[in-house]
Amino acid sequence: MRHRQRGSHLGLMLLASQVFRVGLDNIPPVTLGVLALNLYLYLFPAAPLLKACVSVQQAYWFNDWRRLLLSPLHHVDDWHLYFNMASFLWKGISLEQRLGGPWFFYLLSVFSLLTGVVYLVLEAVLTELMQDQSYSTTCAVGFSGVLFGLKVVSNHYCPGGVTNVMGIPVSNHYASWAELVIIHITSPGTSFVGHLAGILVGLLYTSGPLKIIMKKCAEIVSMNGYNTQPSGYYNSSGSSGYGGTSGQYPGNHQYAPDNTSNHTASYSGGLTEEEQLEAAIRNSLNDRGQRSQRGAPPPYGFDLSEEARAEEIRRRRLRRFES
Repeated sequence: MRHRQRGSHLGLMLLASQVFRVGLDNIPPVTLGVLALNLYLYLFPAAPLLKACVSVQQAYWFNDWRRLLLSPLHHVDDWHLYFNMASFLWKGISLEQRLGGPWFFYLLSVFSLLTGVVYLVLEAVLTELMQDQSYSTTCAVGFSGVLFGLKVVSNHYCPGGVTNVMGIPVSNHYASWAELVIIHITSPGTSFVGHLAGILVGLLYTSGPLKIIMKKCAEIVSMNGYNTQPSGYYNSSGSSGYGGTSGQYPGNHQYAPDNTSNHTASYSGGLTEEEQLEAAIRNSLNDRGQRSQRGAPPPYGFDLSEEARAEEIRRRRLRRFES
């Protein structure tokens, strides 16, 4: 979340370069759709930023609650859009592959709305504690609050890993908090409270009741013929893990559907975001190869020679980590 200013289009060019470097065929549909929506609303805003940003004054005092929908999808400038979408790209590929498209879309929708609500609550509390009305009038936009929530969820799946934050190795358990502080120090124009709201929403999902509430709501929806459960994740007992003969594992770790372990994800904690993005792409290609062997059509386009190269790279990386 940031405050308003327009820049050049260099950020857009870098974003396009990043997307085409990854390859459109390697980006799963929900991630690609959300990225495209953010880009579209940057080029053709649904409302001016001063009417899209969210604040206690505008949302609560003036009863303009639609800002909760608009604020995560609008960005201050092309650099704001680039950094958020580049970060979302690797998080989206990794989490959508793990959770499945319907549940990932569900997760994004809940996080987008709830991050705005928590932001408003925090700003209202600060207004009362500090007796300063500026907290209630501070207006923020951007997808970065949601990204902090996704960062918490992503790190939750690699609890023993290490993330490099500005060149400093930090345990995944504390990585989001370290990034919160460092980003606020290095980029004063960012919304500290908005990012904090995202972290708290992520913790509500990984350690609080939010995941259970979402499952209950999904159960109700599925009774009406719609399936929003995580791919291979949920069973009637409500336990964590995937179904099947090896469907549950100690420590609440989760693995790819069809009882195939995502080995690279186990080691992704110590990698940079770019390396994690490459690992996620390779895993996506490997999954498609397994589907192809079972006779299922490849979902995003698939090249057998590309799979072979990706598989060899994956084996070499695993041997390097194991050694």
